[in-house]
Formats: sequence, C-alpha cells, structure tokens
Amino acid sequence: MIKLQKSSFHNEKDTKEKLCDFISGAAILSMGEQCRKFEEAFSEKQKRKYSVFVNSGSSADLVLTQALLNVGLLKKNDIVGVSALTWPTNIMPLIQLGLHPFLIDCELKTLNVSPKTFKCALEVEPNIKALFNTNTLGHADDIAGIAQLCQERGILFLEDNCESLGSVVKGINLGNWGLASTFSFFVGHHLSTIEGGMVCTDDAELYDQLVMVRAHGWD
Repeated sequence: MIKLQKSSFHNEKDTKEKLCDFISGAAILSMGEQCRKFEEAFSEKQKRKYSVFVNSGSSADLVLTQALLNVGLLKKNDIVGVSALTWPTNIMPLIQLGLHPFLIDCELKTLNVSPKTFKCALEVEPNIKALFNTNTLGHADDIAGIAQLCQERGILFLEDNCESLGSVVKGINLGNWGLASTFSFFVGHHLSTIEGGMVCTDDAELYDQLVMVRAHGWD
C-alpha cells in the first residue's frame, strides 16, 4: 500500500517547538498578525494582488464559489465545467450552492483538460458559464489555449491549483491564468500549514467578498 501522504514535515522537531512557542505566546490565534503576513508573503510569491487564507483547500473552493455568487459573476443554476479528474471538494461546493457541475474529459498524456476536450464539452453543453479547471499533479495541458477559449466565449476561468503550487507555464504561474485560484496547504502538499488553504485574485471587489465570506459577513 502506498500512503497518500505522511504526517510529518521538514525539521519536524524544531518546527513543533516553534509552533508550541507561537501558541503559548499569541494573543490571537485566528486571523491575526501571522495570518496577514502569510497572506502578503503568499501574494508576493504567487504574483497576485490579493490572497485570503482559510482553514483548508476544500474551504477555499467553497468560499470562492460563494463570493462569485455574491458579486453576481455566477448565478444559481449556472452550469460550471470541471475537470473529470479532480478532488470531490472541487465539485461539492457547486452542488451545495445551487450550481450544476459538468464534467470535462482529461487527456491521458497530461491528466488535464485540454482545449480539444473543452471544445468537445462546449459542443455537448454550450451553456457553460464558468470553467473550474484543476491543474493536476503539478502540470497543466495547453492552459494558454484554454484561457483564450474562455475569453473568446465569455466564460469565467478559475483554477484549482492545490496540487500545482510553484509550477510555471510560459512565464506565468499556474493559478494566475484566470480570475481566481485556490490552493491547499494540507500536510501532503508542497507547502504545508498542516491544514489550510488560500484563494488568490487580482480583483478588488472579489477580494472584499472573499474576506467577508470567510468570516460569515465580517470584513
């Protein structure tokens, strides 16, 4: 049996000691100064204007979907294309919030949606309003072609980049090709906060909504 992940991390003893020191000395443990600093550092690294830290990559997908509904970029009963090879939490928020996921085939060689499979999906379902594309295992197919296709057809382009933090295509970080992207910091991923996730965007109005959705109305 091959385990999905191991519950450990680099310099584990030293890291655990620092975590204990932080917990014993911090006045605020949730959405405090360390959270703000991490969001700012992540934005700088990812080359995005805004980052919103949440408790998991799963919550990042949920928070982003709700924020898009709040600003009117998505509406109840809209059809959203999703990669057929993805994680359940890429699909469940859509169902939970009254949207309709439409599974799009992935290429065997890349394990990702391609412009070809996306065009085929649009022939079957021309009313797709958004594409929530999963960048699988650190890779992407022709993501520039997918982004161009979305732009030409007025389709909202979003990226689930939980597995591809740090990957770059044509000089652009994966996660920066669409309006917004989600990340996971689960212990089995590239960068771990043990649990945690992030939503990134360059859109100021969407950012304000993401912050409020995260805290159930608090800004």
